Amino acid sequence: MRFHRLAGRVWLCPGDPDPDAVQAGVAVVADERGSVLIDAGQSPAHAREIQAALTAAGLPQPRWLVYTHHHWDHVWGACAWPGVEIVGHEAAVPLLRAEAARPWSHHYLDEQVRHNPRLGPSFRARARAVDSWTDFAVLPPTRVFADVDELPVGVELRHVGGRHAPDSTVVLVPDSGVMLLGDCFYPPPAHLRQPEDGLDLAMVRRLLDEDYTWYVSSHAEPMTREQARSAGTTD
Repeated sequence: MRFHRLAGRVWLCPGDPDPDAVQAGVAVVADERGSVLIDAGQSPAHAREIQAALTAAGLPQPRWLVYTHHHWDHVWGACAWPGVEIVGHEAAVPLLRAEAARPWSHHYLDEQVRHNPRLGPSFRARARAVDSWTDFAVLPPTRVFADVDELPVGVELRHVGGRHAPDSTVVLVPDSGVMLLGDCFYPPPAHLRQPEDGLDLAMVRRLLDEDYTWYVSSHAEPMTREQARSAGTTD
């Protein structure tokens, strides 16, 4: 696991390419005033691997942690990032408070899958990801916004919502020409998905901006503007 520079201040650390791992990639906007980490990792163990990769790359430690949305593979590592300010859309707060109240354990995960087998892929991935629940906690954002926000280091946040998650946020780094999309244009999570659900290509088209060269989702390779434009017109 390592970070590589995409453009300007933006560095990427890809997730696991095995879809069964349900491990999202993360990004860092490196700045000597304090870096911005985009998503927390899927577990404390994953977060620790990200921290080691940051150190190996010589990148500044994060001062802010931005959630692109509340799903577990983007936020469950947050409890392993002490001292950061967690930033997210206001809709994430009640959702994550509800998640924080659940009695997470391997037994609970198994029990939930027995009651609803459609949860199996996600919950089995969670069981593999978390080796100890002793210090585990689901953390809601402490800095919230409704429509847009801008961090002091020139990183912009824009709420876009969508069918994948109501709190989906894109992260804009104008000086680097990079737009970090999270999962915003993906279909609903697998246990809620219907056969007709697919990528939200209309959202991709709306997000295209001539000022941005790179478009990065959490579970795929970065796209150039032309690749994103082609993806958005594939109906």
